[in-house]
Amino acid sequence: MNTSLINYTLHLADTALVMGHRNSEWCGHGPVLEQDIAISNIALDFIGQARNFYQYAASLSGNGATEDTLAYLRDVQDFKNLLITEIPNGDWAQTTLRQFLVSSYQYYLYQQLQYSTDEQLAAIAAKSLKEVTYHVRWSSEWVIRLGDGTEESHQRLLKAVDEIWNFTGEMFVPAAYEQELNTNKTGVDVLAIQPLWLHKVQEVFAEATISIPAKSFIQQGGKTGIHTEYLGYILAEMQFLQRAYPGAEW
Repeated sequence: MNTSLINYTLHLADTALVMGHRNSEWCGHGPVLEQDIAISNIALDFIGQARNFYQYAASLSGNGATEDTLAYLRDVQDFKNLLITEIPNGDWAQTTLRQFLVSSYQYYLYQQLQYSTDEQLAAIAAKSLKEVTYHVRWSSEWVIRLGDGTEESHQRLLKAVDEIWNFTGEMFVPAAYEQELNTNKTGVDVLAIQPLWLHKVQEVFAEATISIPAKSFIQQGGKTGIHTEYLGYILAEMQFLQRAYPGAEW
């Protein structure tokens, strides 16, 4: 059993699942109907990515694991998602900014992962890249629109940057399982994609008339199971039915 490959696949799956769940909280609450549908569809894209990664992780794990048991029957400390995905949605500015930062990261990550020596990871990345390309375009347009809009929208975006930026550094701090997979080209060297991500962020921020914050403290731990208090609440809601009625089929 390749433990590092399983952990890496779960990291990708958990990040997509929690991000999808957070976005789904906007369903019925979007600022206008068109954007309500857009954020709901993006949430579904993330759930689809998560399913593909969980199915692969289950096949690697064996012992009766399924995509459902991996999503619904693991506890907080077993999850390996990026912390940025579990923090509260906040207002529309915070949600769309987070979407842009995460999707831009995923874009360069999947761009490299589609050439992985692991055929299954490569296939999932190639399929997901098509969706993520749209996510980047949609979210970057909102960041620019809010930053270069009214005084209120500009200030809301600045506040969102203050709330979120410390969580972006974790993307580029490789966990032990990421480092191990880099040696045989199975995973992605996240340090190598950081300059590409940063260039994209600078480009969009410039159009939004805001600046990247000065170097700050990096919030990290999600990749190894150390999370904020928010993930527990997310899992309590998401896992309730499966835990209350174990083995139920619909």
